[in-house]
Amino acid sequence: MKKLSSMEEFNSMKSEGKHIFMFSADWCPDCRVIDPVLPEIEENNSKYTFVYVDRDEFIDLCADLGVFGIPSFVAFDNGKELGRYVSKDRKTKEQIEEFIQGL
Repeated sequence: MKKLSSMEEFNSMKSEGKHIFMFSADWCPDCRVIDPVLPEIEENNSKYTFVYVDRDEFIDLCADLGVFGIPSFVAFDNGKELGRYVSKDRKTKEQIEEFIQGL
């Protein structure tokens, strides 16, 4: 999974193509629980580019998007928000895939 490196990169990616931004942090235990299933989720949903967003590095972006719990997912298609799965609760592989299928 690609890691977001700048706000310029976020704005560019958000505006062009299909992206799912995963908001997370190294210290988040609920985020680490889903780490082993993320490669399979990415492979099964290859029409999207998945991007890891470190909540601590991009706290202003989190505030702008209303992402106050992690792990959370926000999907964009050519600048349009397709959907979001934002909460502080632990997420299962099935819940994440259900979110993506509903986009």
